Amino acid sequence: MDEYDPFTPPDAELWLALDEHERIRLVEGYHRRQRVRLPNLKMLAVIHVVIENQIALGDGVPIRTLRRLMSEGLDRHDAIHAIGSVLAGHLFELMRKVDAPSTSDADPNAPYYAELECLTAKSWRESG
Repeated sequence: MDEYDPFTPPDAELWLALDEHERIRLVEGYHRRQRVRLPNLKMLAVIHVVIENQIALGDGVPIRTLRRLMSEGLDRHDAIHAIGSVLAGHLFELMRKVDAPSTSDADPNAPYYAELECLTAKSWRESG
């Protein structure tokens, strides 16, 4: 895989065969070629990669969310950004609660998945 295009799903097998750093480099390369100015390109690339990894691994909730957002009018790239905004908020909350007591039975992804199930193209557009 020589380039990443967020408008086209990468072949899952080829994507997952890449080293994580290579995936990040490919996503950064796409945004550089598009001359996208961002405060933190590396963070954006990491979030893109996490979402693409979830999709390539067959994680049902992000896949359903991506399809739904696209059916509501977002292109694939914007849908990945919308999912990524939820992921970023979820990661922030997990880090903020690092000292909070936890239960070993609790699924740390449950709040993330619940928020994805509620995410709409309209709510994402209105958030930013």
